Amino acid sequence: MTRASKLALVAAAFVLVPSLALAKGPPPTASLPAKAKAYGRYCQDQSKKHVAGQKGTPFSQCVTAMAKLATGKTDSPKVACNAMSKKHVAGEKGTPFSRCVAAGAKLLHDQHK
Repeated sequence: MTRASKLALVAAAFVLVPSLALAKGPPPTASLPAKAKAYGRYCQDQSKKHVAGQKGTPFSQCVTAMAKLATGKTDSPKVACNAMSKKHVAGEKGTPFSRCVAAGAKLLHDQHK
């Protein structure tokens, strides 16, 4: 890396870091990993263990559902979380589906503030 490119990188970091710290959520131009991390905040109560017969973990399915809601691909948490399991898990409140729907409703509420 040349000195000029390093300087440009540092200048960009000084511009972006304060604006990201003040924002409530990821900016619309944020990278996909930054948005996914923000969506994961709503799915913290989901299991990160893989379930046989399911694509991905309940957590990753929930994050995908939150992304669908946030980007407007659907406006219904029930539709977005449809891939989630509707079976009760011992020791957990509700089903993965019901927790995802509740998280989706919270995401939509937070977006409309």
